[in-house]
Amino acid sequence: MTVTARRATIFALLAALMAATRLHHFAAIPDASWAVFFIGGFYLASWQRWAFPALMVLAVAVDWFVISSQGLSFWQHYCVSPAYWCLVPAYFALWAGGSLLRRHLSTSAPIAIGQLVVALVASVTICHLLAQGSFYWISASVADPTLAGWWKNYSDWLLPYMRTAALYVGVAAMAHVLLTRVLPKPATAVRPLHAD
Repeated sequence: MTVTARRATIFALLAALMAATRLHHFAAIPDASWAVFFIGGFYLASWQRWAFPALMVLAVAVDWFVISSQGLSFWQHYCVSPAYWCLVPAYFALWAGGSLLRRHLSTSAPIAIGQLVVALVASVTICHLLAQGSFYWISASVADPTLAGWWKNYSDWLLPYMRTAALYVGVAAMAHVLLTRVLPKPATAVRPLHAD
């Protein structure tokens, strides 16, 4: 399998995972969107110009579908305020974290694990700051925003988002280790998948 075919497969899997889990935002299956953007940044860094926008369009399309299928107007839903569009830089923070991890990933397993943890924690923290902060301060959903109220909301939700992203990224990291030991090297004379 060529590098391009592998990347196309990864993109398709990430898109399917996000669509399947984002459809059920508050169901038993947690939304994988944050992990998808982080993993996408790691594997699809060279496809950033089209892969990141394509995943953003998919995220908005799924949100539109979910809201519209409930008989609600997408543009009047409480989640879709001017703050909704801050998801673009928020998700890009995740993408950038994955991309930076890929560029600086050590060949030493213990160091690589540490790098993964640092990159994921930093990316999720920044993403949450942008997504939750913009919703809290910009949307009309919060009647009387205060610094203390924002901090409580931010700190209450950070750990659940971190846990969900870590779960999906952890599974992806284990799959990466297993597959890189099983699959043959790409058929073309290009750098390995883990070094962009």
